[in-house]
Amino acid sequence: MPELPEVETTLRGISPHLLNQKIEAITVNQPQLRWLIPDSVIQLANVTVISLERRAKYLLIQMDNQQSLIIHLGMSGSLRFCHPSDERRKHDHVIFHLNDTQELRYHDPRRFGCFLMEPTTSVFEHPLLIKLGPEPLCSDFNPDYLIALAKKRHKSIKTLIMDQHVVVGVGNIYACEALFSAGIHPATICNKVPTKKLKALVSAIHEILTAAIAQGGTTLKDFVQSDHQPGYFAQQLCVYGRANQPCPTCDTEITVMTLGQRSTFYCSTCQK
Repeated sequence: MPELPEVETTLRGISPHLLNQKIEAITVNQPQLRWLIPDSVIQLANVTVISLERRAKYLLIQMDNQQSLIIHLGMSGSLRFCHPSDERRKHDHVIFHLNDTQELRYHDPRRFGCFLMEPTTSVFEHPLLIKLGPEPLCSDFNPDYLIALAKKRHKSIKTLIMDQHVVVGVGNIYACEALFSAGIHPATICNKVPTKKLKALVSAIHEILTAAIAQGGTTLKDFVQSDHQPGYFAQQLCVYGRANQPCPTCDTEITVMTLGQRSTFYCSTCQK
């Protein structure tokens, strides 16, 4: 599914074209996504977008009617600008009509995304957002924070950094890559990871996510940017998806195992 860099890339792609634009109407071709799209979204009309931001993997679109849209792309969702005359695809489930020359279309073959509405003043208190951990690229996610949490936990370090209550947006791909960069075996119990490596892990998460955002995310099967171009960070993956291929550092074959019901890729030599 789209991870934090893909969602951030989407935000950066749509913001210049959607900010200060009027949403004249919305067409919902398929209301049943992860949850049923509420009438408050379906009936939205004649509102102007005044800000856009991201919280974890959620896009938040604030409008001048004191309401905010909460959008999650799910496993296969994407947002693209199109001309109204462009042929609509089978899975274009939600269409924002902006003006005579532009539409924003939400395409989602698997229908695990969501569109919800919340008053702007309470949007961060929505049940989907209120218990989320800090953003991985903000100052609140720092070595002292992770070290303090790790000392109290008896789960694997990979499970910890993928816990959205601990830090948001570090999905499976980037967790594998960050643990490789920090030289930590993904199954190591949190309170057994040396402080030095925990500090390295925080730095690795920051550096890898920053690099992925700069390159437009990681294209796997479904993700395409809002300008229809793929992300290119997949070309730099060291371990994820590279089972039985040589480690870029030591040539040991990359191993894959299941951890927390997710495929986990690592180098048994470089990661201890």
